[in-house]
Amino acid sequence: MEKLQNYINGELVEPLSKCYFDNINPATGKVYSQIPDSDESDVENAVRAAKEAFPLWKNTTKQERSRIMVRIAQLIFEKRDELAAAESKDNGKSLKLAETVDIPRARENFEFFASGILHFASESHQMEDTAINYTLREPLGVVGCISPWNLPLYLFTWKITPAIAAGNCVIAKPSEVTPMTAYLLSKICIEAGLPKGVLNIVHGYGHKVGNAITENDDIKAISFTGGTKTGQIIASKAATKFKKLSLELGGKNPNIIFEDCDFDKALSTSMLSSFANQGQICLCGSRIFVQKPIYEKFKKAFIEKVNQLKISYPSDPDAQLGAIVSKEHMDKVLSYVELAKEEGGTILTGGKKYEMEGEYKDGFYLEPTVIEGLSYTCRTNQEEIFGPLVTITPFETEEEVLKMANSVEYGLATTIWTQDVTRAHRVAQKIESGVVWINCWLIRDLRTPFGGMKNSGLGREGGFEALRFFTEPKNVCVNVNI
Repeated sequence: MEKLQNYINGELVEPLSKCYFDNINPATGKVYSQIPDSDESDVENAVRAAKEAFPLWKNTTKQERSRIMVRIAQLIFEKRDELAAAESKDNGKSLKLAETVDIPRARENFEFFASGILHFASESHQMEDTAINYTLREPLGVVGCISPWNLPLYLFTWKITPAIAAGNCVIAKPSEVTPMTAYLLSKICIEAGLPKGVLNIVHGYGHKVGNAITENDDIKAISFTGGTKTGQIIASKAATKFKKLSLELGGKNPNIIFEDCDFDKALSTSMLSSFANQGQICLCGSRIFVQKPIYEKFKKAFIEKVNQLKISYPSDPDAQLGAIVSKEHMDKVLSYVELAKEEGGTILTGGKKYEMEGEYKDGFYLEPTVIEGLSYTCRTNQEEIFGPLVTITPFETEEEVLKMANSVEYGLATTIWTQDVTRAHRVAQKIESGVVWINCWLIRDLRTPFGGMKNSGLGREGGFEALRFFTEPKNVCVNVNI
């Protein structure tokens, strides 16, 4: 059975403890590899390597940093089949999704920031007949990047690429639930000639590795994507050390469908925004609000389409839903089904574990679930579930749906369906959300700022926002009268 290794100082190494824990294939429920059970000592080794590498990497030209990153992107493309198969096996998602979304986006992340760093410019401000001010932006030093399990390589690279491009050295922790593609990326970085110590990948549990990254005094910034509760812990610890923080946290996103929508497009896209990646995307629209004149029509058509979705093993080319990432997460989602019943909800479809046969009989599969009849203030409609479960609720007026949509503690993403341009802009302005899609979903321009309001996070990722986060501005004032 394969044992994964940490990537420290340019080499693949075992954890200092020589301890490992099981990596489970969600599709079968069986152990298929071993993950390093790293701890603070491994993080300290990684930090030492990063500190030693930083002066040279900082002074490496942007063109050379860009060239190396482009080479990594090329290798991701060349090894795309291997990476997609690993992502599907590790996460439980369909192979088709990994092939068309996860791995291409990982490649694009390297390409985007390899180009972006060449065009990243600072500001200058001229004072009439007195002075000129210009801003220098310098890398922070050693930074920490902690990524989640739902889009493993996609979001792992989304964090590390701007940090490396800006001249920092990185201590990165992939999720212990889905570590495989980060491990394969280690090998790609070695092949691409990334200098030793620039990127260090330490595998292990959050309370050991993640905590050590957060508390290490030599790590100057933390970029984290994951649950809000974990984000709160990181923020409380990092605050006392004055670390820079970028936190992309939970969501409970509204999907608002007005009566004048393009019905067919709203219907087909809502299927994706509800159940893509088994609903395990922070941007999924888990609360569907439909205006009353079309509520019954939409509900009927939506349920018909949900019932046609094919749940299957991830490598099935026709699979539309694969396995949930872990048994623990599957049980969590099922617990919310029971909670919804207690809160007076009606299960329109789904709500149960989906039983597979043969080698997949012990896998973690759930039926896509739709629930109506719930108060917008109930726990099922207020708490992040992060699975193939959506609620559907009628509304009458724009004011009413805004009240319901904005009632949660989160503010990550919103989808609005209407052909009234004035209404679209008005609702987009009033909705409490960091990302708003109008008549579409999950169209991503990597140049745009990405992040949430309220308990959905702190700061913004994407484009030059990310490069600004991973650099420190310094104002230089030059007297022009000398």
